[in-house]
Amino acid sequence: MIDVFLLLGSNLGNRKLLLNEAIERIEAAVGPVLQASSVYETQSWGKTEAPDYLNQVLLLQTDLKAREVLGKILAIELLMGRRREEKWGSRTIDIDILFYGDAIIDEPDLKIPHPEMHKRRFTLAPLAELVPEFEHPLIKKNILQLKNELIDDLVVKKV
Repeated sequence: MIDVFLLLGSNLGNRKLLLNEAIERIEAAVGPVLQASSVYETQSWGKTEAPDYLNQVLLLQTDLKAREVLGKILAIELLMGRRREEKWGSRTIDIDILFYGDAIIDEPDLKIPHPEMHKRRFTLAPLAELVPEFEHPLIKKNILQLKNELIDDLVVKKV
């Protein structure tokens, strides 16, 4: 079994309900959730006039390959009404793979660790809550160090 960290985000509809529905679907399709961070409300990244997000990080275990996990989460997003119409556009649900064990994958449509995570407070705050000492396999710093070095000043608060 591989430890996988996923970031969930929602800024349309009943955001909390959508996060919970996504967790149920992920457990059914990918594997059991071992830990879930608190839910954080965050300003929209990239499109600051968009509604605020609720974000949450999950640690789960799976025996699926990384590409299979990607396929399952993309299918979940689609089932839950996700539309990819514009970059950083609002969405009912967004599910990103942050880490897949300590794997480093660099393919056109699959990049693990998530290539922007170390720059984003809305990712590092919930991730640091779960695994502050986990080392980023490319940057070679732990999550707490990355969070403490952030220059991202978007408001991220636990709800």
